Amino acid sequence: MTKSPVARLRNERGVTTAEYAVVTAAGCGFASVLIKLLTSDWGQELLKTLFSILMRVVGL
Repeated sequence: MTKSPVARLRNERGVTTAEYAVVTAAGCGFASVLIKLLTSDWGQELLKTLFSILMRVVGL
């Protein structure tokens, strides 16, 4: 016996919320690693180097 589409949707209602929660947690984790990286000495030097290369390419 197959379930009706309405019954199937009703059973999977919380799945979307769980997916959003996982993606939000992953995004927060990635953001914290990125902030830590870019505020470190190595990250600051990387940003300065990339910015100077960009300015040379643009011609400023």
